[in-house]
Parts: sequence; structure tokens; C-alpha cells
Amino acid sequence: MNRNTDFIPFARPSFSKEEEAAVLEVLRSGWVTTGKAATELEQRVAEASHVKHALAVNSATSGLHLALEASGVGEGDYVITSPYTFTASAEVIRYCGAHPLFVDIEKDGYNISPENIERAAASADSLNGRIAAIMPVHVGGETCKRREILAIAEKAGAAVIEDGAHLQPGPLLTDDNSILVYSFYATKCITTGEGGMVITNNDEAAARMKTMRFHGIDREAWNRYRAKGDSSWNYDITAAGFKYNLPDLLAAIGTVQMDRADEMLKKRQDIAARYDRAFGSCSQLKIPESCRESSRHLYILRIVPEQLSIGRDELISVITEKGIGLSVHYRPLHMMSYYADKYSLQPQDFPEALKRFENSFSIPIYPDLTEEEISRIINTILNTCSRYRRD
Repeated sequence: MNRNTDFIPFARPSFSKEEEAAVLEVLRSGWVTTGKAATELEQRVAEASHVKHALAVNSATSGLHLALEASGVGEGDYVITSPYTFTASAEVIRYCGAHPLFVDIEKDGYNISPENIERAAASADSLNGRIAAIMPVHVGGETCKRREILAIAEKAGAAVIEDGAHLQPGPLLTDDNSILVYSFYATKCITTGEGGMVITNNDEAAARMKTMRFHGIDREAWNRYRAKGDSSWNYDITAAGFKYNLPDLLAAIGTVQMDRADEMLKKRQDIAARYDRAFGSCSQLKIPESCRESSRHLYILRIVPEQLSIGRDELISVITEKGIGLSVHYRPLHMMSYYADKYSLQPQDFPEALKRFENSFSIPIYPDLTEEEISRIINTILNTCSRYRRD
């Protein structure tokens, strides 16, 4: 097999001539940092999400950090979150001097369990610090049980900061106090290569995040340099902020991606439907349950161990060797050495997360997959499962 021509990568961004033209327009404009294009992208995402505020940032990690800071999360606080996520969800909590309080995921899915959140919130008195926030993670584009989580947070007096890195911008927020962060990383539903967007209806939090994302300066460069008169140099520093702004060079890509968002989502949904039909009757695999609002960012299959003569890791190796790029989402954070050592955690502390990790693998699902590639993915996986079927 020649990987350069035959290998189907796990992820591949979908770009058109329109994205190329948008980048070229920014290059020719003479203004490549945060300005007109970033503002336009913010407006587009705010409209799609039905919110008052959208703030473009250089990564979802930056956005989550801004959201925690604006919510008053600080030294010694606790933030309830899931171990079944990428490290960004927890590391930003550490940026604030706070601690992630991991709780297990649901028995049949990949998202954080509201019942486990409630139990953790009820045990706050035993902690040497307050529960300042709850951070649910919408894994794979499947939305968490927001209503239950918001109710728990209100009772606990905690902020809600949602890790929506796997979501496509859409109308989700219903609570004025919540903040949600999208990712525009290279593998995500909407991409700018690197980038993200923070959305909220909370005026106070939005104002704080807008200031903090660019050094704590009270007037952003785009507004200063396009102002009439000799005032571009005149600004104040109102806080010790960060360098988290998204440049126009990347934002321009995102604006075109927003134009294509519905089309790309439809393609992911169609591919997922084909996968459901193909793998739904395979006794060695369990297909993901999906809600109507799913962004279909990931398609995660679970092996049925008693039906296979090999384990998950070997299955991945065999399929990858046949030219199909696969991944695992995720190795839980409580099994990563930093968190395991710092908080004295064991793999079995979160049994559902452990089971999902041991049995799950993700397969390619992106708009530019061809019919031939989709068929090859399906046939390779089914043939491999049949070959290693336990008699």
C-alpha cells in the first residue's frame, strides 16, 4: 500500500476556491491581524447561535480560559468536568489556579453524567474550596443534558462554561449566565486552521472577555487605527490580559466556512447514516446513539469484546495497515500522568470512562470523503470484524 495515494486520513479539512479568495482579499487589504474579517465572523456566529455576543479567539483553549477568568474562577476553586475529554478542558482550570473535579460519564454515552455532577456538587462541603463552575463537554458533537446541568449549577451557585469544541455553531444557549466555546481547529466542523469562538448572552462576562483577550487594552487595534485623528497610540491598560485574538487572515476562512456550514453538516449526516446502516447489524460493533442536534463531528464505534478474538488496539492496527486512518477519543485525563499523579487517581476511579476508552475507536467522517472512500472504510472494517469474529 502506498500511503501517499491510498491512505484515507482520519481527518481532512474541506476548503474551496472561496476560502482561497477570502484569504487573498485579506492579504491584499494590508490589514491581516484582528479587524474587519474577525468582526464579520463574530457577527455570523452570533446570528447562527442566536446570542448577543460572540468573541473570536485564537483557540478554544484560549476561549475556555477567558470564560473561566470572566466567571471569577480562581486559586483553590474547583470546577466539575469530565475526564473523557481533551486536555484543554482541564488544563485551563489549572491556568486559573483551580482544580478539576472529575466526575464519570453516562452509562451509555460519552458525555458527563448529570447525576454524577449532582453528587459531586452535594459533596462540596468536604472540599477545601468552593465549586466555582461546571464545565460539560459535548463529545463528538452530541449535546449534553444541558437543562439538568443548568439546574444543578443554579442550585450550587456555580457558573456554567460549556466546552463546545465538537459542536457546529447553532442555537443552543438558553441561559444568560452560561458561556459556550466553539473550536475552529483544523479537524473541526468549521475550521480556520487554528481558532475558536466564545458565545454568551452575559453582557458583563462578554465585556470582560473582550478586554482580556487582547492584553487588557481598552481599545482594540482595529478600532484605534481606523479612527479619525491622531489617536491610534492613545489607549489604556485596564487589566493584565492575554494575547488571545484571532487574526483576519484566519477569520476570513471561517466566514466562508460559515457560508458552507449547512452543506458540510448535511454531508456528515449522510455519511453517518450510511455508517449506521452498514455497522448496525454487525454483532462485533456497537454504533453511536445520536441526538437530532448532533454536529456529527465524530463517529465513534465500540467493539463488543466477547464477539471478537482480538482487542481494540489490535483491531485498530489491522484496519490502519489496510489504509484507513483511525483515532481514539479519548484516553481519559485521569489516566494521563499529570492528573493521575497530582490528584492520586486510578484508572478504575471512573469506570464508565475507562470502559469507553478500552472499547472505542473513531473512524473518518468529513465532507470531502468520496463515495469510493466511504465504501472502502465500511468494507475494510466489516471484513476485519468478520475475519476476527469469535466463534
